[in-house]
Amino acid sequence: MTARFALRRTGQAALVVIATFVLAFLLLQALPGDAIVARYASPELGLTAAQLQELRVVYGADQPIWVQLWHSAAGFLTGDLGTSLQSGASVETLLAAALPSTLLLASLGFVAAVLLAVAVAVAATAARAGWLRRAFRSLPPLLVSIPVFWLGIVLLQVVSFRLGLVPVINANPVQALVLPVLTIAVPIAAPLAQVLIRSIDDTVAEPFIAVARARGAGEAWVLSREVARNALLPTLTIAGVLFGELIAGAVVTETVFARTGLGRLTQEAVASRDIPVLQAIVVISAIGFVAINLAVDLVSPSIDPRLRRAVHA
Repeated sequence: MTARFALRRTGQAALVVIATFVLAFLLLQALPGDAIVARYASPELGLTAAQLQELRVVYGADQPIWVQLWHSAAGFLTGDLGTSLQSGASVETLLAAALPSTLLLASLGFVAAVLLAVAVAVAATAARAGWLRRAFRSLPPLLVSIPVFWLGIVLLQVVSFRLGLVPVINANPVQALVLPVLTIAVPIAAPLAQVLIRSIDDTVAEPFIAVARARGAGEAWVLSREVARNALLPTLTIAGVLFGELIAGAVVTETVFARTGLGRLTQEAVASRDIPVLQAIVVISAIGFVAINLAVDLVSPSIDPRLRRAVHA
């Protein structure tokens, strides 16, 4: 991998983040209504129109939109993400409290999804019984169509309330993660398994696999050494693309299971039109998505020699 390729891909990733920031800011500002009025114009507070205008000045909401965009961008570059309209706390403080829980859930969900996808793909290609291979091959298309929120509710009803296998009330930290992790892992594992099965089928049909078998290589050796390496790249690529769905699934799952994290923070920010918080969540999610895909692009040439030659060309 050349430094020129790495710089070009990093520059493209930076442009995507900048475009996301600008687009998110403009769309949030275009929402109907006034966030200051929605938050502070309740009869209980009893604020006058002049006091509401003072609050608009304090939050910078009285300035032209291009000035607000400039100040918001400058704040993000210096680590100042603004102030929450709902709580009055700094946005970075709210994110620091919510992000670790979401990152833990997303990380465990991704690991579980990879393990589940590999298990399904291996069973779908290596099972001796034909009916068993067909059953495992039909499983990913079924699982990929299941909505995250519906799966979470079903797991709660069946696994916790009906069978009592995993408690949701007075659960310890490990027990509290089991169902949320399964909820976000299953929809991610399904497309990963589909791509992995297709990649394995394509690789097995290559002439070098027949050559390896003709030389006396066992089926397990061929699958683990030759097939797995060549089937890894498409799976790695789709895994990077699915990261955005993983974050979205984590947010929905946290809402279903009443977990503290970006999900609850997003829900509260949407309900109160807390634009600074929503802006920060969108941009941070975009940065995470872009960073994962950038890492995939930079690692891929070291896995596939054809990409390595294309990079050096």
